[in-house]
Amino acid sequence: MRLGRTVTEPKQLNALALAYMGDGVLDMYVRYRLLSEGKVRPNRLHREATRYVSAKAQAGMLDAVFENDLLTEEEEAVVRRGKNAKSGTIPKNTSRKTYQSSTALEALIGYLYLIEEEERMDELIRFCLDHVERKEEHTNG
Repeated sequence: MRLGRTVTEPKQLNALALAYMGDGVLDMYVRYRLLSEGKVRPNRLHREATRYVSAKAQAGMLDAVFENDLLTEEEEAVVRRGKNAKSGTIPKNTSRKTYQSSTALEALIGYLYLIEEEERMDELIRFCLDHVERKEEHTNG
């Protein structure tokens, strides 16, 4: 969705602005995946979505992306900017490191969205969501 406008100079945006965009994009992807799987009960949707969008889950996704050497140099630079971003607050029950990794993943997604690299963004998000599911399957069975 672009609304007929573009963000000027997305490469110059600060990492927290990129993460703000990425948070919304990732949330939309998660919601779409849940609905496409036939999950439609509102309270269950919210509970299921948190499996993917919690800071801990997102930090795990970023770790998996690095373990599989999936990023370009440019994408790694965005991730570094995201990790180094100075946020005013860190949610309780989340370590600084986890929060920084979560912000870094969101910044990367926001960046890819804003530079209109949708195919690349789809690829990475699909990998991340699949990673969460594979990890759960391994843990539960």
